[in-house]
Amino acid sequence: MQVHSIMPATPGDTITELPSNGTRTIGRCAPASSISRLCRAAPIWILGSANFQWIAEIEHRHVLWGQPGKIGVTGYVTRGRFGRYADAIQLAQIAGGPADIAAVRRYTTRTGLSLNVEQQLAADLGMFIRAGFGNGDIEATAFTDIDRTVAAGFSLKGKQWGRPEDTIGLAGAINGVSSIHAAFFNAGGLGLLVGDGKLPNYGQEKLIEIYYSLPVFSWRATFDYQFISNPAYNRDRGPVSVIATRLRAQF
Repeated sequence: MQVHSIMPATPGDTITELPSNGTRTIGRCAPASSISRLCRAAPIWILGSANFQWIAEIEHRHVLWGQPGKIGVTGYVTRGRFGRYADAIQLAQIAGGPADIAAVRRYTTRTGLSLNVEQQLAADLGMFIRAGFGNGDIEATAFTDIDRTVAAGFSLKGKQWGRPEDTIGLAGAINGVSSIHAAFFNAGGLGLLVGDGKLPNYGQEKLIEIYYSLPVFSWRATFDYQFISNPAYNRDRGPVSVIATRLRAQF
């Protein structure tokens, strides 16, 4: 499942989804003061009449030590056919073979909650802290296999070295899965992007990332490096270094 949503930046703006047959308006930000907003949308993913996801977000904008910042909390409820890791492990023990989450899917609910804090510290310096968790008993349904995460970082504009349009950033993150989720991987289960056939030595996935972004004519180039410890929660693998380059153009 891939979820697409656009959370508006201004109270009163609409929230939309992009199904195959066009754009559907599915929510609206409630009127709010200049320093806070409340947004709700439901559903944003539809595959048949019984499957949906409901998202609610509340955000507070403030000024701290003369610098702007915001704090946001987002929660979601997803209804659909998902498997429980414990059921997949039990079936594998009875029938033999690796744990198969697809064999135990039934109509159920998966929930999650996230926190986002952004704060400007100076005219050219900002920081963020993000944390989130989802129901670790039920299979992950979007993006990758993470049941809990915490991340923090800083970004600095290049004014101090004569390049005000450049940005350098540094961030770190720690990701984890529930104990039953790890046991599912150890029983041969495969997730969205994770699965080595066995996971006898589980460890939290830890990463550090640094990037440099600069304009190149009408484009914007970003050079990125990540150092990942315990990739895919496997202490027997890694560490891994990832080097990436991104080019972006606006027309």
